Amino acid sequence: MIEKLIDKIKKTNAPIVVGLDPMLDYIPDFIKERAFEELGETLEGAAEAVWQYNKAIVDAVYELIPAVKPQIAMYEQFGVEGLKAYQKTVDYCREKDLVVIGDVKRGDIGSTSAAYATAHLGKVTVGSKKYPVFNEDFATVNPYLGTDGIKPFIDVCKEEKKGLFILVKTSNPSSGEFQDRLIDGRPLYEHVAQKVVQWGEAHMGRNYSYIGAVVGATYPEMGKVLRKVMPKSFILVPGYGAQGGKGADLVHYFNEDGLGAIINSSRGIIAAYKQEKYAAFGEEAFADASRQAVLDMIEDISQALQAERG
Repeated sequence: MIEKLIDKIKKTNAPIVVGLDPMLDYIPDFIKERAFEELGETLEGAAEAVWQYNKAIVDAVYELIPAVKPQIAMYEQFGVEGLKAYQKTVDYCREKDLVVIGDVKRGDIGSTSAAYATAHLGKVTVGSKKYPVFNEDFATVNPYLGTDGIKPFIDVCKEEKKGLFILVKTSNPSSGEFQDRLIDGRPLYEHVAQKVVQWGEAHMGRNYSYIGAVVGATYPEMGKVLRKVMPKSFILVPGYGAQGGKGADLVHYFNEDGLGAIINSSRGIIAAYKQEKYAAFGEEAFADASRQAVLDMIEDISQALQAERG
């Protein structure tokens, strides 16, 4: 699957991923009203609104981008009905030939870790049959429990030719409380990055590993260091746009081949119509605003990379 991701990045010239992280506040009133008229102000109605919102955005942007990243918590808040919307979203994005990164941030050990891996990346055995469940292409994983938590995921990834993005240096302000702590003279996130390299050696593609890292756009100098530590790992970079990251901050996350990183924007794209820059589109054309935000993001990153290379 890492080869498909790379091929689609080259084809679209867009090393970006759209985070499908819907909140009801983001969804235009006319979509919510329609869903609530059909299903009431219920969990089912909320999930239907989320699904219709996602579908419209995917329809508007899918040919521009290589990948999407639905954040499962935004769906879990609506319970089982929300998870149904998550599944419909994943399935629809796969129908559109998008690479799906399930932002699930799982982290446990033993059989529990294996069960998470099965649910999101593998197949569950029921009697004599096997079924894919959520069936994402990649999943995000928390490495806090060490190799015991990661190996069950890698075992499933190798069997299914799928991949992981492991949290290394996250974009949130308090990440340094733990991640920046010095151990043997180096910050913890560098030690985690070295483990990502080690884990990745067990599941390599042609030039890049199936095992990547999450490094926030809000820490570009740390990203520069981590790029050198993990030369064969793809880096998923959250924090663009709404969290303050911009194209000029991101050039060091890429390798000299122009690959090696994929930049995420979530509400900066899916709720673009709420920004002053895109307000002229209005609620009815919210998906068109999202499309324009994608085009602007592609241009921003492209210009930054061109300027860096001279």
